[in-house]
This record gives sequence, structure tokens and C-alpha cells, in this order.
Amino acid sequence: MILKQYYLGCLARASYLIADEDSGLAAVVDPQRDVEQYTSDAARLGCRIAHVFLTHFHADFLAGHLELRDREGATIHLGARARADYAFTPMSDGSTVCLGGVRLAVLETPGHSPESVSIVVYDREQGDAAPHAVLTGDTLFIGDVGRPDLRASLGWSAHQLAGLLYESLHGKLAHLPGETLVYPAHGAGSLCGKNLSTDTVSTIGIQRRFNYALQPMTREQFIEMVTAELPDAPPYFTYDAVMNARERPTLEQALARELNPLSVERALALERGGAQLLDTRDPAQFEAAHMRGSLNIGLGGSYATWCGTIFDRELPIVLIAEPGRELEAATRLGRIGFDTIAGYLAAGMEPLARSPELIDRTPRITVGSLAERLHGRRPPLLIDVRTPPEYKQRRIDGAINLPLNRLRERLGSVAAACETVVYCATGYRSAIAASLMLQARHPAVVDLVGGLGAWDAARLPVA
Repeated sequence: MILKQYYLGCLARASYLIADEDSGLAAVVDPQRDVEQYTSDAARLGCRIAHVFLTHFHADFLAGHLELRDREGATIHLGARARADYAFTPMSDGSTVCLGGVRLAVLETPGHSPESVSIVVYDREQGDAAPHAVLTGDTLFIGDVGRPDLRASLGWSAHQLAGLLYESLHGKLAHLPGETLVYPAHGAGSLCGKNLSTDTVSTIGIQRRFNYALQPMTREQFIEMVTAELPDAPPYFTYDAVMNARERPTLEQALARELNPLSVERALALERGGAQLLDTRDPAQFEAAHMRGSLNIGLGGSYATWCGTIFDRELPIVLIAEPGRELEAATRLGRIGFDTIAGYLAAGMEPLARSPELIDRTPRITVGSLAERLHGRRPPLLIDVRTPPEYKQRRIDGAINLPLNRLRERLGSVAAACETVVYCATGYRSAIAASLMLQARHPAVVDLVGGLGAWDAARLPVA
């Protein structure tokens, strides 16, 4: 048996290839939309991807089940409660799929979503009685559980789903043998839970001992706990959950339509017609020189998540990228279902050298200079764009908290004439924030180089 985990750090998500080399059969669980890694690994093993499972209709990305169906002829498997536009095999409690000596048994585990399932993996060579592993999707994470509030717009209350989640965890998953390996669909950084571990594999026994949600408690206590203090979900989450149940173009088809080189004149015409300018370069490059009106979300961080948070999925996007990275930028947007790219600026920033009137720059400040300015006669307004929990834990004294995901709607509260310094943990989110403020014509925004990490490295005081 082969059980391989693929971990995509920028979305903090995991997918899986399960294969039986003797029979030459394989299945993929929760694939990302660009599926080449699964097909190439299966071919190397001499296996055919005959099955693809979604543990649920994911909200944070578009899955690659249609891509594997079209490319490999794979049968799609969903939970029995699922409803979809495409043909699929419904899987209820006890349903099985055999890959030679490997057996995949389904447990219906609703709670994060109504159609959620977990997949219990048995390897005949290890004995068919005790499971080797369980792929828990977004039902059980390492140290956490899936949030139950992401289907509110589709008619399910967080209280309803939390009650189902309690039964799935305490009535089913917690009763698996303690040595059963736990492979979840997400790790630390995902917004599908509250406080996920950086570990990407554990055991049922360890989770029974240390996971707060598996401790003895009543159903009512569990519901109160898992519905409290949930982080804001990006606006694209409901859209992706719906799209995962629909027939749609494949990623390959979308990219073939989108990857068009554009002149500066054409990009400007698209912007006048409502298109959004997305600069995907490193923040330092962007702030040194960028096309006026563009927003910076660099490929070096949680690019897709922040694009899905900041950009309007209904409007076209013009990409500005380092030459050679346009495909990466478009692919990563495609992973969250943003198939509205109008094209990319040919040769990146180079053509703008002939049009200096189209170039803006973002002022930057070092931590040493900021420390001096904060003790001067006219200190700048200091804005911390991290999340409220980060801000409450530690911050630069005097900073106000305007979280990045709410910044655009609250910019009216920032005095336009006041010099403003924005910061985050490392400088990634503050560069996005500064570009938002520049786009909104805030005349005096400055980005703190290195963020709170650089402040700490200089041993400057925090509140």
C-alpha cells in the first residue's frame, strides 16, 4: 500500500494518493485543482487513478475531482447527503471501495458540513480487522476540529452543524483504535478551524488525549465551545463550496483562456472598464515602484487566501508579475476558483519605464527610525493590521488595530491628512494594507519594514 500526503503550504491544506501497487489501482482524496502531481506519481507507480473522493464540498479551494474525472476517467465519490450537478457515487456509512489489497471504508461524519465523510483505510497485509489510518477531511484536525459555521448562507446554522459534529467525533471517530493514524485536510494557517496544529499527522489515541474537542463533555458544552470566537471567513468561501458541487471548466481550460499578454494601454483600458490590477511581486519590489492603482499581494505568502479576501471575484483581474511567474500567479488564483483573469502585463514592469507618470512608490520606514519618530513632537498614527487575537497578545505601544480583512471598509475612520505607519508580523500583510490605502488616495501611508518581527529583533518594547 502507498499512502502519500501532499501538503500545500500557501493554503495550509493536504490531499492524498492511496495506491495498491499489486493491483495497479489508486484513489485520490481531496485533490487540488492542478492535478499533475497525482497523475505523475500514479504513473511512476504503474497505477491508474480509478477513484477520486471529496470528504466534503470544500469552502477554501476548488477541488480537482472534475480534472481527474476528465483526465483519468476516475469515478467521483461524495458523501450520501451530497447533491451535485455531475455524476457521482454516493457513499454512506459502511460503503467501501477496494483497491486490490487496500480497502477504503466510509464513515459519514457531518458537522463541518452536512455531507462530510471520513475515509478509513485498511491494508490487508497489516490485517483487515484494524484500520491503518483515517482521512478525516475537515471533521477532525490535529488539535482542533472543523468549524461549523461555514454553511449559514446555505441554510444550516452553526448550532445545527455543531450538534452533528459532536456525534461524528464522540460517536464515531473517537471509537477507532488508538493507533489509527489521523490524516486531516488542513493544518496551521487554515481558516477552516480555530487553532490547528502545525503537525500534519497524528493518531486517534493522541487526539483523544490532547484534542480539546474530544475531551469528555456534554453535547451542549461542545456546541458552546466550538461556536465561540470563530475567525472571519473570507467572502469566497461560500462561492467555492457551491462551485465544488457544480459542473465547471477545468483549470486547464480556464488557464488557456486567461494567459494573454497585455500592453500597458490595454491594461489601462481594462482598468477603466472596472478591472482590478493585481501586482504579485515581492513587497520590497512593489513598494520601490508599481503601476498606479495596483494592489500588492505577493506570491511569497498566503497569496490565494488574501486575493480571495481583498479582490472581487466578479470583476476581471489584470496580473502584474515577474516575467516567467504569470502561470504560477494564475494557477494559484484558479485553485480558489478565480477564473476571471483578463491577462497579464507583458514583460512585467519593464514597459512602464517609458511612462513614469503611471508609477507610484510606497514610502518605507525602519524600526529604528519609527522608534525615534514615536517619541518625537508629531508621532505618526500607528495601525496594526494583524488579527485581533494577535493584537491583544502583543503590539507596539500606541497602535490601533484595523485588521487587514476589514481595512477597506474602515478606511474612512483614518484621517487622510495624518501620516500613518502600517505594520503586521513580517511586512507581508502591511504591504497589502499600504497598497489598499494608496489606491484609496491616502496621501501619507508608510510601511514598516519587517513588521513586529524586526521590532522584536531590535529589542524594542512592546505592549
